[in-house]
Amino acid sequence: MGIQEIKKLFSAADIETLRELIKEYEKDERAGVVKTVEAAKKRVKDFEAEVERTYRMKEYERKYESCRYICGIDEVGRGPLAGPVVACAVVLPKDTDIYYLNDSKQLSEKKREQLYDEIMEKAVAVGIGFADEKCIDEINILQADYVAMRQALSKLSVRPDILLNDAVIIPEVDIPQEKIIKGDTKSVSIAAASIVAKVTRDRFMVEMENKYPGYGFAGNKGYGSAKHIEAIKTIGPCEIHRRTFITKFV
Repeated sequence: MGIQEIKKLFSAADIETLRELIKEYEKDERAGVVKTVEAAKKRVKDFEAEVERTYRMKEYERKYESCRYICGIDEVGRGPLAGPVVACAVVLPKDTDIYYLNDSKQLSEKKREQLYDEIMEKAVAVGIGFADEKCIDEINILQADYVAMRQALSKLSVRPDILLNDAVIIPEVDIPQEKIIKGDTKSVSIAAASIVAKVTRDRFMVEMENKYPGYGFAGNKGYGSAKHIEAIKTIGPCEIHRRTFITKFV
C-alpha cells in the first residue's frame, strides 16, 4: 500500500483501530510511514493520559455511586458588565465517559461547542436557568446566581439524589449538596454544566450584538473590554447593561 493511502487510514482511524494499525505498520521502514506511526503512537499516548485524567475527575461521582442521579451545577457570567448570569444543571449517565471535559474557560470555543453537542446528546437530563441584568441589579450577583441555579434545577426531567456544586451551597434547595472548590476541574458533572452554561450564554450574547450594536457583545460577551467600556461612555448603556456594574463609567 502506498504511503498516502496509509496516511489516510491512520487519519480516519479511531483509537482502537489506531492501535491495530501501529502493530501492522511499525516495522515498515519507509520514512513517511515511520513518521505516521510515531504520530499515531503519540495520539494513543495522549488519549490514554486523557482517560486517566477523566477517571480522576470522576472521584466525586464514585463517592456517590450509590445515588441514581448525580447532578453537577455551575454558572457563568458573574463578572460581565452586561447580560444575564446563566446556570446549568447536568445529570450524566454513569455508564458513559465524555472525554476532555474541563473548566469551560480552559477550553477553546471550538472544543466547547463540540463538547456541548456531546453532552446534550448523552446526558440523562439538562436544565438551564437565567437571571437577567434587572434581577442582578435588584438582589446582587450572588443571589442572582442562586436564582439561576434553582431555575436550572427546576427544569431537570429527573430529580437528583445529590448535587455537586462549584464552590457554593444553594439556599432553599431540599436536595443534599456537596460544595467543591474549583469543582469544574474536579468533577465531570460540574465541568459538563460549566460548558453548557458557557456555550448557552455566549450564544445569547452573540444574538445581543445584533440587537444592540456598537458594544462588541459578539466578541467580549459583555465583559469589560476597553472597546466595550469606551462604548458605554460614548453611546451610553443599553437595556441589558447591569446598572450596578457600570457606575464608574456613566
